[in-house]
Amino acid sequence: MNKLVARGLIRAERSKGRPSQRGDLPGEAARLLARLGEPEAYARPDPFAEDSLVARRGSDGISVGSGRFAAASGRALVAADLAEWDAAGTRLTISAAGRSRLRRQAAGGEAAFAAQHRELTLVAGDGEAGPTLRNAAENPLAWMVRRRGRDGEPLIDAASFEAGERLRRDMTSAALLPRMGSEFGATRVDGGGPRDPASAADHVIAARQRVRGALDAVGSDLSGLLIDLCGFLKGLERIEAERRWPARSAKVVARIALGRLAEHYGLEREATGPERARLRLWRG
Repeated sequence: MNKLVARGLIRAERSKGRPSQRGDLPGEAARLLARLGEPEAYARPDPFAEDSLVARRGSDGISVGSGRFAAASGRALVAADLAEWDAAGTRLTISAAGRSRLRRQAAGGEAAFAAQHRELTLVAGDGEAGPTLRNAAENPLAWMVRRRGRDGEPLIDAASFEAGERLRRDMTSAALLPRMGSEFGATRVDGGGPRDPASAADHVIAARQRVRGALDAVGSDLSGLLIDLCGFLKGLERIEAERRWPARSAKVVARIALGRLAEHYGLEREATGPERARLRLWRG
C-alpha cells in the first residue's frame, strides 16, 4: 500500500469522534455546551443511566435539571478543550475556551473573533448616570465571582461582588475615575450644560461622601486595594506585582476587604426567608 494512503487512513481513524479542525461539534455536544454556558450550570454523571450526563443549574443545595446528554458529548467537549472536569471527576463545567466559543457564535460575522474576548453586559447607572455597556471580561470582580476554588465555591460570593460594584458606581458618580470618552453632561463652550448645575454638584458630593464612608469603614489598610480592584479594575496579579506581595496573596486580602465592604453596605451573605424572620405579634 502507498505510504501516503496508509498515513491518510491512520489519520482518519484517529480523528473519529473528535471535533474537526474547523471546530464543528456534534449536535448534542453543541447543545450541551450551550447548557453549560448558562449561569451556575454544570453536568454530572447520571446515577440512574449508564454512560449519560445530567445537566443542572444552580448550587448543590438548590438546583434544577436542564437536560440529559450522552457521556460521549461531554468527552467531545473535553477533547476540544471546551469543558473540564473538576479534581474529583464528578462535575463538568464550561472552560474559558468554551465561553469564548459561545460568544463568537452569538456575535457572528466579522465581529465574531473580537466578541470572544468580550463579555458585554448592561450595567445600571447610579443617580443621573444612565445604563452603560461594560466588558465584564475586564472586570476582576466578575472573574472572581465566576472562578471556583478547590472547594468548588466561588472566590467571592454574590454579596461581595455587589459591594465591589456599588463602590465602583459611587466612584464613577463622584468623578473619581478617569473617563475614557466624551462627557456629554459637561459644561459646553456655548454656555450650555446640565439643566440644574446645583443638583449635579450635590449628586457628586453625595457620591463622594458615600465613597469616603465606605473606605473609612473598611480601614486604611484595605482601602487602597479596593480602589485598585473595584475602581481602576486592576487584576490580582498586577496588584501583587505593584505591591510586591507573594503570589496568590491578593486573592485572600481581596476577599477580606470585600467582606468588610459588604458588611458596611448591609449586604447579607445568606438568603433569609419568612421562617428565619423575627416573630411579630400584631394586636388590635
